[in-house]
Amino acid sequence: MSRIVLGCGNFGGVGSDLSLAGRGDSEEEAFAIMDAAWERGVRKFDTASSYGGGRSEQTIGSWLAARRPEGLRLTSKVFHPTHHGDDSGLAPDRVRRVVHESLERLGVACIDRYLIHEPDPGTPLADTLATLQELATEGLVGEIGVSNVDGAYLEQAVSLARIAVVQNEYSLLARDSEREVLPLCAEHGIEFEAFSPLGGGWLTGKYRRDEPLPAGSRMTLRPEPYESWRRAEVFDALEALEARGDPAALALAWVLAHLEVTAAVVGARNPGQLAAALTALDVTLRNRNELAGLFP
Repeated sequence: MSRIVLGCGNFGGVGSDLSLAGRGDSEEEAFAIMDAAWERGVRKFDTASSYGGGRSEQTIGSWLAARRPEGLRLTSKVFHPTHHGDDSGLAPDRVRRVVHESLERLGVACIDRYLIHEPDPGTPLADTLATLQELATEGLVGEIGVSNVDGAYLEQAVSLARIAVVQNEYSLLARDSEREVLPLCAEHGIEFEAFSPLGGGWLTGKYRRDEPLPAGSRMTLRPEPYESWRRAEVFDALEALEARGDPAALALAWVLAHLEVTAAVVGARNPGQLAAALTALDVTLRNRNELAGLFP
């Protein structure tokens, strides 16, 4: 199932927010999610050195040691601090150090894909990419990629190194990548993986007009990235989407229907959510533009 990547950002925390480390999925819950993903044919797991303050990578490493799956491809990323007091960024020495830390937590000899998690204006991109290429030559990482980038950054990156994959947010509620990044991926033969294809839960029907936020939801833990969506026009669109069927399946199918989208990174909180998301693979959209037109 190459078009779905299991997002592991909630294992042991909530993304890279160190203040929420320890408040995500427990190891037992994460194991259940990974088991369900593997059983359903998902063969790509996505994490980052900073997710859960390193707990995500550590949990995946424990699962790998216990299950010993063959054929799993891992993606990890570097930029944010991995613990309180840690530095951040993409300086060559730091990238090299963090890669070794990630390898140790994951318990693997090579990370299949290693991504710049976001741009670092304080470090020349050429220096960072040269370091990643050295690590690839040494066999410590496989393919190189970038995440959270715009068109100008991607153009510079492809002029300096072979970029295999771009990971950007892309959904019915976040479509900036359509302007420059997706066309550049098509031009250069770069895979595009859409993260947050369900808008942090907004496209699942979880958030309702004039109703309290669900306990434990992202909007209660880390609302800042999504606060701009809490307005009447968005709720109008969400209600119109739900009137057409299962909103999560439709929203994910809409992302996957884009010709340049290689895969979607799906972060389920339990096996049931994962199973529900996978139903999008069986959805055929008659008019992709119609759904896009619902949203402001």
